[in-house]
Amino acid sequence: MAKHLLIVESPTKSRTLSRFLGKDFAIESTVGHVIDLPKSRLGVDVEHNFEPQYEVIKGKEKVITQLKKAARKADTIYLAPDPDREGEAIAWHVANSLKNIKAPLKRVTFNEITRQAVTEAIKHPRDINMNLVNAQQARRVLDRLVGYTVSPILWKTVARNLSAGRVQSVALRLVCEREEEIEKFVAQEYWKISALLANKDDEQFTADLFRIDGKTVVKAGETGKNKITISSQAEVDRYLAALQKASFVVEEVKHSKRQRNATAPFITSTLQQEAAKVFGFSPKRTMALAQQLYEGIEIGKEGATGLITYMRTDSTRVSKEAIAAVRKYIKNEFGEEYLPEKPNYYGKKKSAQDAHEAIRPTHLDLPPARVKKSLTPQQFKLYSLIWNRFVASQMKAARYAVETVDVAAGEFLFRATAQRLLFDGFLRVYHEAAEENGNGNGNGKETQLPKLTAGEAVDCKELTPTQSFTKPPARYSQASLVKRLEADGIGRPSTYASIISTIIDRKYVELKERKLFPTDLGKAVNKLLVEHFPRLFNVEFTANMEKELDLVEEGTDDWVSVIGEFYGPFMEAVNGLKGKEAEIKAAMTEKTDIPCPKCGEPMVIKMGRHGRFLACSAYPKCKTTKPLPEDEEKSRTGIKCEKCGSEMVIKTGRFGRFMACSAYPDCKNTKPVTLGIKCPKEGCD
Repeated sequence: MAKHLLIVESPTKSRTLSRFLGKDFAIESTVGHVIDLPKSRLGVDVEHNFEPQYEVIKGKEKVITQLKKAARKADTIYLAPDPDREGEAIAWHVANSLKNIKAPLKRVTFNEITRQAVTEAIKHPRDINMNLVNAQQARRVLDRLVGYTVSPILWKTVARNLSAGRVQSVALRLVCEREEEIEKFVAQEYWKISALLANKDDEQFTADLFRIDGKTVVKAGETGKNKITISSQAEVDRYLAALQKASFVVEEVKHSKRQRNATAPFITSTLQQEAAKVFGFSPKRTMALAQQLYEGIEIGKEGATGLITYMRTDSTRVSKEAIAAVRKYIKNEFGEEYLPEKPNYYGKKKSAQDAHEAIRPTHLDLPPARVKKSLTPQQFKLYSLIWNRFVASQMKAARYAVETVDVAAGEFLFRATAQRLLFDGFLRVYHEAAEENGNGNGNGKETQLPKLTAGEAVDCKELTPTQSFTKPPARYSQASLVKRLEADGIGRPSTYASIISTIIDRKYVELKERKLFPTDLGKAVNKLLVEHFPRLFNVEFTANMEKELDLVEEGTDDWVSVIGEFYGPFMEAVNGLKGKEAEIKAAMTEKTDIPCPKCGEPMVIKMGRHGRFLACSAYPKCKTTKPLPEDEEKSRTGIKCEKCGSEMVIKTGRFGRFMACSAYPDCKNTKPVTLGIKCPKEGCD
């Protein structure tokens, strides 16, 4: 019979651990949290130090019964949920559920699910870290207070069944503000001039106009001392006329070398960003795949194997053992010339908690090609990305030869630049995806210039002016929004994915061609929250609150005090809106000149869960509603209602699109939307 009980939160983790813990250990899984705040009420006693009123999650009673049964048979109980706030909270709740069990309870954590890491963890157990537990409680209570208090205001002013989140609403604000910037943006014209030049051997090359009379040519908006913008066709014509008469002479030829250093191994945010750019994975999908790779994959004879370290981290730190292993791998696989004299170390962010290592492979003897057959295509993609990034992070820098040629033509200076890769270094293994603005660290195109010397005359074959216009700021992608959240100090590694998935799931934001667009509903929710809770749903305030919650985790601040300082001003803002809901809703209603088709009263634009629509201003006397004119055209089907003969239109409900009679509410006929594809089964329509 097993002497010890190990409790984890995942069945997959259980299977992986069972490979090397042996018969002395029984392993049970909680399948996530077992205890939480109630779903149907606030569950926080605001009169008594914000005491959480925890209860067993519905359906988890059997889990707790099984844990107690197994615990009674054990000499020692090891609590081994994930090594973060949520994991610590699960361990604490389980410990409280087993408080009448005689066997000692010990907390163990490991950053990777390997025999060595788990054995070391069990050799060095610790007590539950109440600072971590309190940090989780503080966030949970804070989010519950905001959600359960602000959401009803949205129900009364915008639409039923909406919800507001403390951090998600700030992410929504960022998306909405970016959309406003785009809408207000006024494009500015600017030009560039290129010259096709040739040396005495008629070897051609292209150079761009770089300076005019000592001033650097820049695009519109890049103003500053000694800068100039070519902003009109008239200016272009004037410069071209002068250049037609000018002699072109090579002023300077410079040769230099540049180095491109390897990139740090992944942390949570950079993994989410890179997976989004390279594969189009959402942060949520990336984290789900990473969780699978961390908890264990069935690998042939090896059995269930944890392939990567813990995936929620803000640290680029790597253990000495892992560095030694990867340096040995690089030397054997690529040769001594790819191995730096000393290991590469990467600085940490100011706000980094540095609790866990960077995300890296746990077994360098299991390269992607070897485990490919055991992985799904998406798992393989992510594992390869993590593997290659980690190996590359400990390789030498890439080196380039750079040649810069300046060609003078009177008051004008043209510049041509070429670069050639001398040594690929870490690029042998890993190429980072280019940034969305096109200025990323892609491999770069190699170019070559003909042999030129200072003082040499060159022939101008052709001058080409190119008109351009400044572009508005780019809409956020899921990758760039994660980057912005991290830069602003909003959210933490464990929350980036849920922040973005939540605003998409709530239909506040929609994803089109990998870009985030605020919906009409999202704009309405954001407008209300920003106008009436300017302090709460504010980037700076939210970032400062995250710092305070980090202090709770470090044990330097009290979680009850942090929430107490927040709660007073928050409730003052909430109470200030009491009785004003109808007024706020009226202010959000737009009048129109469109008459109601039923009673003739003017219709107004209202907001519902699925966006804006027209409603009769005589409501509740007249309950007529219809789509906005631009939406109405899109919703037409040409299909007659079999009950009243009116046209059926496409509508969207909680379960998706359906057809409804346009004569609603007089006729409430509905039917499913058909795809127009005949069922392949014989005899079926």
